[in-house]
Amino acid sequence: MSPVVESVSASPGHTFSKDVLPRIRLLAGLGVEGDAHMGVTVKHRSRVAADPSRPNLRQVHLIHAELFEEVARAGFEVGPGQMGENITTRGLDLLGLSAGTVLAVGEARVRITGLRNPCAQINGLADGLLGQMVRRDGNGRPVFLAGVMGVVVESGVVEPGMPVGVHAPEGAHVPLERV
Repeated sequence: MSPVVESVSASPGHTFSKDVLPRIRLLAGLGVEGDAHMGVTVKHRSRVAADPSRPNLRQVHLIHAELFEEVARAGFEVGPGQMGENITTRGLDLLGLSAGTVLAVGEARVRITGLRNPCAQINGLADGLLGQMVRRDGNGRPVFLAGVMGVVVESGVVEPGMPVGVHAPEGAHVPLERV
């Protein structure tokens, strides 16, 4: 299956979940038009409290739809937008991308900056869900499963059904880290 956009979401308020929409507009250097996390500098409340002048590396949040199916097998019902993502994909191993990978959706381009750091707010959606978003690898290190973050490098409209092109950066694969 070729990678595709399954759903798009945004919220003007700092809510955990976002409204599923027919389309979103990505704005270069800013993020999702009308979304609370849009901006050149950080908008996530904890990061604003720490240093509001830091660059916003979390303009767009992407999650793979396959994650919802995985947590459903553990008894959790989660759908698009509910975990705060802007773009839900299908057929794309987001977590396995190299840092700096550019995703092309229509005219829009999103450069992947890192992994979403899942927080305790996830348990507000369903008690125990946070435990499904963080696992341990063979060496005991945490593995974060709650999607990836990116910045918009080219503006454009994104709608469900659009194909997702993947453009890995040149050089060796650089594993994603939390941003």
